[in-house]
Amino acid sequence: MTKVLHKNAAAGGWARLELVEQLGNVGSEVERAIRAHEAGRTDRFESALERALELFDLTAADPRWRGHRCQEILRAREEFCRLFFDPDAPPDSARGLRRYFLGFAWAARKLHYRRQADSSAERP
Repeated sequence: MTKVLHKNAAAGGWARLELVEQLGNVGSEVERAIRAHEAGRTDRFESALERALELFDLTAADPRWRGHRCQEILRAREEFCRLFFDPDAPPDSARGLRRYFLGFAWAARKLHYRRQADSSAERP
């Protein structure tokens, strides 16, 4: 049995997030894994790798993201794994993954601020 690292997410919390929020969170773990790998911090790398893969899998399992969205999620997961385990990975793979996930982080932050503004406008 696989150890669950993100208990709240696995228990259904992940399904309450929008795609940009999910992928923004995945991107945080991707960044942690890349930094730890570059720094030679094997213990941190392995932990971040496990967390990132779990979030990739939770995102891909979300029934809202079927079809082309699910394919893109799985393709990003494949590129993430390729970065560390394929000796022929392009040298700029880490930079490309960082740029890809940064867009989701920005969009998630913007969504967060929009929700805050909407909720404060609704208060009497």
